[in-house]
Amino acid sequence: MNIENPREALMELTRLYQGERFPNGRPHVPDDIIERMKLVTTEEAWSVLRKHGFHRQFAGNWYITHPGKILVGRAVTAMMLPHRPDMHEVVAEQGEKDGRIGGQNSWVIDTLEQGDVMVVDMFGKVKDGTFVGDNLSTSLQARTHAGAVIDGGIRDFQGVARLTDCVIYCRGLDPTAILDTTLAGINIPIRIDEVTVLPGDVVLGTPTGVIFIPPHLAQEVVETSEDVRMRDTFGKQRLAESKYTPGEIDRAWDAHIEEDYQGWLKDQG
Repeated sequence: MNIENPREALMELTRLYQGERFPNGRPHVPDDIIERMKLVTTEEAWSVLRKHGFHRQFAGNWYITHPGKILVGRAVTAMMLPHRPDMHEVVAEQGEKDGRIGGQNSWVIDTLEQGDVMVVDMFGKVKDGTFVGDNLSTSLQARTHAGAVIDGGIRDFQGVARLTDCVIYCRGLDPTAILDTTLAGINIPIRIDEVTVLPGDVVLGTPTGVIFIPPHLAQEVVETSEDVRMRDTFGKQRLAESKYTPGEIDRAWDAHIEEDYQGWLKDQG
């Protein structure tokens, strides 16, 4: 069996993305887009995705380890299943052949790179479903400088809270260790709530929740958000100058306002 999805399968799975890729085939959305994504709101991203027919990309109601911090990065996906002895034996044997070390949850962390977000389908398990504690979270921070989305629990919260460069969205806290689960695969399609998440999706975590942006739409999401912010700045400036009324600005702009805006944009450089 393949613990990690092969390159050819990853490329086919994400074939709408035409940009740079990691050696394993996972989409590598440019660092510039990842950085600019940090200013995008959930609602701005959602509106672009909905326009393209992606209606089920948002998951809410999380416990957030560092509220107020924004989580952005490229998804590395993993799925855990309830323990079944015969399957667990196969996975363990394959992991040994691959030279993997430690628990199966640590195998996922070993694949992470800077700018990644680990996204784990832990089928909502919190008790005996703590995918990371403070040790694995320290490694998560060192590798990604971003964080994780875990549809399950975490432990050692007092230690995790001290990791200021790592934001984790999870379903709850529990003192128990991970137990009776088996790794089904890394960089495979997974489910988080009602969302299908693919490897390479851009993860955007805000106080509202987490939205998973297909990589081929990431640039459009960023540019749309930037246009919204610029228009908002222009509109408020013109209102402060009493050049237009609120009724003129708070709707689709007439041609003369749009022309004024385009000129203002040029003046801003």
